[in-house]
Amino acid sequence: MTDASKILKELSIAQAQLTDAGSPFEIQQIKVKDNVILHYYPNAPANLKKALDEGRKYGEDIFITYENEVITFNDFFGQVDRLSYYLIDECKIKRGERIAIAMRNYPEWMVAFTAAISVGAIIVPLNSWGKKDELEYGLTDSSSKFLFCDQERLDQLEDSLELLSLKVVLVRSNKTFKNSKVVAYSATQKTIGALREVKIDPFDDVIIMYTSGTTGRPKGSVSTNFALSQALYNFEMHAAMSGMANQDLITKMMKNGFPPSTLLAVPLFHVSGCHSVFMLNLRGGRKISMMFKWDPEIALKIIEKERITTFTGAPIMSTHLLSHPNWEETDTSSLFAIGIGGAACPPELAKLVDDKITNVFAGTGYGLTETNATCANFTGEAFRLRPRSSGTISPIVEIKTIDDEGKVLSQGEVGQICIKSPTNGRAYWKLAKESEETFQDFWVLTGDLGYVDQEGLINIIGRIKDVIIRGGENIYPAEVEAVFSNYPGIEEASVYGIQDDDWGEIVAATVFGIKLNEEELRNHLASKLAAFKVPEYITISDSPLERNAAGKLLVNAIREKSAHYINKFKN
Repeated sequence: MTDASKILKELSIAQAQLTDAGSPFEIQQIKVKDNVILHYYPNAPANLKKALDEGRKYGEDIFITYENEVITFNDFFGQVDRLSYYLIDECKIKRGERIAIAMRNYPEWMVAFTAAISVGAIIVPLNSWGKKDELEYGLTDSSSKFLFCDQERLDQLEDSLELLSLKVVLVRSNKTFKNSKVVAYSATQKTIGALREVKIDPFDDVIIMYTSGTTGRPKGSVSTNFALSQALYNFEMHAAMSGMANQDLITKMMKNGFPPSTLLAVPLFHVSGCHSVFMLNLRGGRKISMMFKWDPEIALKIIEKERITTFTGAPIMSTHLLSHPNWEETDTSSLFAIGIGGAACPPELAKLVDDKITNVFAGTGYGLTETNATCANFTGEAFRLRPRSSGTISPIVEIKTIDDEGKVLSQGEVGQICIKSPTNGRAYWKLAKESEETFQDFWVLTGDLGYVDQEGLINIIGRIKDVIIRGGENIYPAEVEAVFSNYPGIEEASVYGIQDDDWGEIVAATVFGIKLNEEELRNHLASKLAAFKVPEYITISDSPLERNAAGKLLVNAIREKSAHYINKFKN
């Protein structure tokens, strides 16, 4: 038995024990339609309000630190209750109405989220990196009645408030507004009366979370209370499973004496920040230290000051953190767990994690906005041995891969990954055609290409739309990018197709790094890849490559700025 098969067997045994009848994470079946049966956790909270109310039991423990502010769980829920009262009694918010949030990562973001779902509203997290047009689109598309925002977002939207028919709560601003539609956050924090109980059904919609929008307009994925509660409970099952299978590592972590705490460096409007950090830490009684925006130097200072044990970020963020010049002089002895999500883990990053952190409990996962970040993950020894994989498939998830005609493929064959899960969203908001294409009887057709290997691990190799077809040969950018990442000095690489009269498409790439030479790069690639996969054109960028808020490369923008694209299509 290999080391990998040994730890995977231990994970399987742990999962079976945790999900057996009578166990905390017991799994049963539920019929949601005449022809659809799902596996689900009957012990999961009935709705998202009940799920998050678990945090109330932690009282005076610290929940949030932000710069010099410290907020306990009691402080947090005090703000939530006052805001909930304001929304119901003064604003007359009705069940199912949409409440949007558009701001930087502030404590008020979490308060607004928790209060909105507590009164039966549908929460709409908007991309705070978006400009006026994107913000207006999200607000109009969702028909939001209410908006929590900061000054920067309000400055962009001020001229449109009448047209949008919005009431706005402004946070973190000393500016006085004459507009009657704008009130300060402090106005929502007055003394309250008795809170009215709001009936929330498990299958009520609770969130519209917009996709990254790397191509075209973002789409609002609508999820129910049931889906979100199942997703959170599933995360917790995986954490327990990983703990049982990695007991030596967990014991070493416990001996370091630092209470579990997480650095929030990813945006709250994305599933990584909202689901994996905010909601899980609120339920689990763990401290969150928030960053205004990502900066590896500031992150290191917070890790040292707050004795952070867990960092979660896109691979590029982890690379920036671990390779920062200040790493060696910073006391990072508390840091134990690294979560690498949003993309496959580059080999160099996996090595960097091992080199920089003693007894590291690192992990990764795979999920989408449309699945509430649920499908597969693993942490600890299994990840160390299989860093290019995205983990073991969750016990409440069914997976299939299909070809272009919808035929189900055999295990190991590359095809479009389809996910069936109680955590899946139910539709795209007001997009019937797109919903029919993606959401099919609780299956989500992901648009991702991948396969399940003989060890039962899911492997992602790219997006269907990103596949380059050169003279009839399929080329997966992720494969070429992985070879780039092994080259000394490469920090980022984006591989894409460019239209060509002879071949249909040709392979091109843009890279960023230190002291890079195109000929040497091409020779390196030629020694590792078939000739037809080697990029015909390589652009060496003098600045980091463009990414969205979730850390994903903006391939279209990168392609259009590449030297060959400009020479061929713009001159």
